[in-house]
Amino acid sequence: MALVLLGSQRVTQDFDFVIRHPAELIEKVVDLFYSRGLELVAKLNAAGEVTATIDNRTVAAVRLRLDAPSSASFFNRRTLLRIDLLFDFPIPAAELAASAVETRIRGRVLNVASASDLLRLKEIAAKKRSSAGDTQDIGFLKAHLRDNSFI
Repeated sequence: MALVLLGSQRVTQDFDFVIRHPAELIEKVVDLFYSRGLELVAKLNAAGEVTATIDNRTVAAVRLRLDAPSSASFFNRRTLLRIDLLFDFPIPAAELAASAVETRIRGRVLNVASASDLLRLKEIAAKKRSSAGDTQDIGFLKAHLRDNSFI
């Protein structure tokens, strides 16, 4: 969605948030998502689509605590909304926050990664997977940075 805020026409299928690892707050994070109808994703198919979730919030919290993953996805089956939490991965949240841009969306202020940090994130993602979307996003970000280099 950060790319959309910059003017990208490509529609995303999820929201990514890079946050510090919430080790001491796992239960609160899980409760937040489950209270809004999202469940922890347990399985994705080869296309990256959600095929299974954990419907029990206590089991989800235990799973996150035991597995200590670098990321976790939450999914709402009714709305098809997917939110990915990246725990200081692949770039530490504090580093991204230092150059983030405050953006007001529907009356709320969000810190959105800078265009140069978004490019870094996309380039890291592109190295790990072969996605036409990543290639398109990288091209968009390079053009955006070039066209706005005077700012």
